[in-house]
Amino acid sequence: MPNTLPLKTGPLKLGVAGVGVMGRNHARVAADMREFDLTTLFDPDAVTAEGVAAAYGAAPVTTAEAFIDAGLDAAVVATPNRFHADVGVALLEKGVHVLVEKPIAATVADAQRMIDAAKANGRVLMVGQVERFNPAVETVKRAVQDDDIISIQITRVGPFPPRMGEVGVVIDLAVHDIDIIRHLTASEIVEVQPQLARTRAEREDTALLQFRLDNGVIAHITTNWVTPYKTRTLQVATKTKFVVADLITRQVTEYFGQQPDGSYSTRMLNSWPAEPLRKELEAFATAINTGEPPAVTGEDGLRNLEVALRCLGEA
Repeated sequence: MPNTLPLKTGPLKLGVAGVGVMGRNHARVAADMREFDLTTLFDPDAVTAEGVAAAYGAAPVTTAEAFIDAGLDAAVVATPNRFHADVGVALLEKGVHVLVEKPIAATVADAQRMIDAAKANGRVLMVGQVERFNPAVETVKRAVQDDDIISIQITRVGPFPPRMGEVGVVIDLAVHDIDIIRHLTASEIVEVQPQLARTRAEREDTALLQFRLDNGVIAHITTNWVTPYKTRTLQVATKTKFVVADLITRQVTEYFGQQPDGSYSTRMLNSWPAEPLRKELEAFATAINTGEPPAVTGEDGLRNLEVALRCLGEA
């Protein structure tokens, strides 16, 4: 929803709530952007808050209340998922624009609370689906946008993370790819066929997820924490071509012009170097400064979460 309050000129006073891995990355990138003035960092662990704040010349706070009252224009919410809604809603009601890390919230009801708060207060609510801003994903989207997509295959696998969080691979990893599928097809997932397994974690650590979209596209996600090496690949088949992207190296290859002998012509597609997180934060600032809807809306985040919870049998 467009802003209903006067637009601000000059850098936006930005805070980051939760300075774990993603919160620190947001702070690192935002501190070097002219669009933002990084003023406040929140973490309940005082040593963590003070250490990260000192690195970027920001003020540390250790309570959500102090963060919400810090006089911010905008905030990144990178706390554990279960706190997203309470912190996000409080900020939105304070008139602060919010970029919330994926998933938007722990439950659909909490996601809706955030969406409603953003609308009621005329504030931007954007969801941090950072792979949307991966140059390789953007290149694939351009390559297939004028063609009919048949199928999408995404592989996102790797070793167990050093610290296990509160969620399994569907919420932690597959939410990225659910969003990519919706983004590439401009269509909604209507059928879900999940296969889940648990080996070493309290939640699922292996998932094979099959989908059908309302435009007929079929899609498949393979994701796990049991592969000893990290792989991030995206493959899209259309009626005239086959496009393969490595989301880590950002190399994109297009196969086209199939010959009678089964061979294809190939070409490498340009994938411009850019840090996805910086592009995401730039998009957040643009939405705030123009009053236009953000690149990844609260409704996008809610739909991604709904699909993920369906995969888990929790929706």
